[in-house]
Amino acid sequence: MLRKTHVITTLCSLIATVGVAKADQDAVRKGMEAFIGAPVVESVAETRYGDLYEVVLKSGELIYTDARVSFILDGRIIDTQTRRDVTQARMTELSAVNFDSLPLEHAIKQVRGDGSRVIASFEDPNCGYCKRLGRELAQLDDVTIYTFLYPILGQDSMVKSRNIWCAEDQAGAWNDWILDNKVPPSVQCDSSVVDVNVELGQRLRIQGTPTIFLADGRRLGGYVPAAQLEQALAGVEE
Repeated sequence: MLRKTHVITTLCSLIATVGVAKADQDAVRKGMEAFIGAPVVESVAETRYGDLYEVVLKSGELIYTDARVSFILDGRIIDTQTRRDVTQARMTELSAVNFDSLPLEHAIKQVRGDGSRVIASFEDPNCGYCKRLGRELAQLDDVTIYTFLYPILGQDSMVKSRNIWCAEDQAGAWNDWILDNKVPPSVQCDSSVVDVNVELGQRLRIQGTPTIFLADGRRLGGYVPAAQLEQALAGVEE
């Protein structure tokens, strides 16, 4: 009987603790949104470091505060015992995607070698770093590359993207432009996929190009040299 009473008491204590934690998180959310002046908080979680709360904004930014929102910390937490960059690890986790959920049929597909390694990239045809990335990707073998046309740099980018998508040889038209600066000829077709890609990229919080996703969902932002890409691909778990 005493054992049963002890179990009930423990459960009640746990429920009360969870309730307090939830109340604290709600208070932090309200305090942060009151300070910012808009409903911009996506999530709040208590950390194990110095009574700090992690606050993830809908923009994808990660900041820290205390239970009273008496300050805002925009910086990194480094665990001195493990030397782990806790903030970077969390940002990597938050920026990851479910790769299987990507609509790969809306991307330009290129297969090199056995195509066993897979990446997806969101790119604007007028992005200088995308052109540099194209030269790096050309060095990879045994890879399947899905390129999502993501024109965010102006109307000319949109026009080029539509013409590349409508080309008889999409991969050829893309590579001709990215690698050799050959302007894609004007072609008419249903290019609404480009608009869908832009909406998708916005939902994924892709704010710059190129942005690469590995098969395990990890995000690589910006220009990445071939050697670094090889290293990242080697780290993808089967």
